[in-house]
Amino acid sequence: MSKSLDMTNLQIAHLTREASGSVVVIPLTRDLLIWIDRTPRTYAETMEAWRSSCPRLTIWEDALAEGLVHVQSGGTRMSDAPVVLTPRGRDVLG
Repeated sequence: MSKSLDMTNLQIAHLTREASGSVVVIPLTRDLLIWIDRTPRTYAETMEAWRSSCPRLTIWEDALAEGLVHVQSGGTRMSDAPVVLTPRGRDVLG
């Protein structure tokens, strides 16, 4: 029996772990990581582009919780704080 990812699973689990412990991301999460990696982004920019009010589409929240991205708060206003990939986020991109 082949494993397929149906819409219910896709909506509920954006990130999953393989037995080896590595993180497997869905395409939207990968898109977020690529978007952040492409050019410097601020928290405000990131929220404008990736914020969602849908409780089943938590791409930003999942990436943050899994340690794939980090907001560098170094004394600036939150809206101006840089958003960067963590080493783990870079590993996901390969």
